[in-house]
Amino acid sequence: MKALREKVEGQVILPGEGGYDAARRVWNGAIDRRPAAIVRCTSVDDVAASVRFAREKDLLIAVRGGGHNVAGTGTCDGGIVIDLSPMKEVRLDATTRMAAAQPGLLWRDLDAETQKAGLAVTGGIVSTTGIAGFTLGGGIGWLHRPFGLTVDNLLAADVVTATGDVVHASEQVNPDLLWGLRGGGGNFGIVTNFDFRLHPVGPQVMAGLVFFKSDHLVPVVSGYREIMASAPDRLTLLLVLRKAPPAPFLAPEVHGQPVVAIVGCYAGPLDEGARALAPLAELAPTVANLMQPRTYTQFQSMLDGSWVEGFGNYWKAEYLTGIPDDALPILAEHLEGITSPLSDFKFAALGGAAGRVAPGATAFAHRTAPFVLNINSRWALPGDPDPHVAWTRKLWEAMRPFSAGGAYVNFLGDEGPDRVRAAYGEPTYQRLVSLKKAYDPDNAFRLNQNIRPEA
Repeated sequence: MKALREKVEGQVILPGEGGYDAARRVWNGAIDRRPAAIVRCTSVDDVAASVRFAREKDLLIAVRGGGHNVAGTGTCDGGIVIDLSPMKEVRLDATTRMAAAQPGLLWRDLDAETQKAGLAVTGGIVSTTGIAGFTLGGGIGWLHRPFGLTVDNLLAADVVTATGDVVHASEQVNPDLLWGLRGGGGNFGIVTNFDFRLHPVGPQVMAGLVFFKSDHLVPVVSGYREIMASAPDRLTLLLVLRKAPPAPFLAPEVHGQPVVAIVGCYAGPLDEGARALAPLAELAPTVANLMQPRTYTQFQSMLDGSWVEGFGNYWKAEYLTGIPDDALPILAEHLEGITSPLSDFKFAALGGAAGRVAPGATAFAHRTAPFVLNINSRWALPGDPDPHVAWTRKLWEAMRPFSAGGAYVNFLGDEGPDRVRAAYGEPTYQRLVSLKKAYDPDNAFRLNQNIRPEA
């Protein structure tokens, strides 16, 4: 790898060297792979040189931004990890409400800069997620209802292609590539710069969580779906079912007991938010009501403690036509049978601005489903994954009768090509295949939710 070190300015870490084990880790602790080299890129030139070297040596390429991907595609065995985490520059233009952001940023990094001007773009539901993979997969978060998905606010990007060339994608230049980057994942190259449209948010929003005992699951879930059926765009709420964490804001007798929580925010005036969120506390007796004015950055990191790295993770997801009464006994059964205090399953309400974008306008095609279900099993390592995986699959199968078809790309694990195809729908998938043929005909970038050029 001496030649590789001569080609890049960033650090090249090899097996046996100091820092190798830390550098090869990704967020999902169940993923344990040993790359031949990890290149911690500091510039676009480093990224391009790393791609060219890997192609010349016929080495597998893994691309790591925040490393938060549940499938663990940010690392590999025997290939090269192109680690973008040192690339964290943000250029903010508050006048035009735009930000140019490098791919090593986490959402907490980008939000810290944009909130200095009272601006934000739709980010993840935790602050530790990387902006790159999250954006390229679509971008469902706390602001997708008022302002659209992250991809709806992606105005342009700079991309290192499979040949090591750097191309620009915008509505005016390579618009086909921009279309594919808006939801098509990392299939077409390595994005080294994202240009985002920003929106006025905060600095304070009405936001937080409301907890209920599982005894009240039926009225809480029913009330949640009714509230979201007529909710204003500025209101974004998730429904979370899990065992209560040992948090100081919950009474000790509740710790470890099954609970139902509603979490979210109102991206508008605080008095409007208070009125919009007040009905939540009326759904059933509350265990804790933490809805209050708080800074957007504080709210955006509120769930971080439940999503620290190093644990085993296995996920399943599905778009749903709704949460009908027939589903409520299923939810109750699987909440009672949850196999880990770290696991949960949640429903994100879609719609709003994200739902009004035409399905073919971006590579994120599932615009009409009212909810997406995400089942997250997590367990301490070392530990037997089998009971957690079985619980996840059983719940997913039980909810399939209510499917709207397909799954959100960012919630997919290693589930095979058929699920990837379903995640896009056939018209979008075929268009992505054509784009893949144009930009990566050899499928050099295949460690992702892969669009195969020969499909």
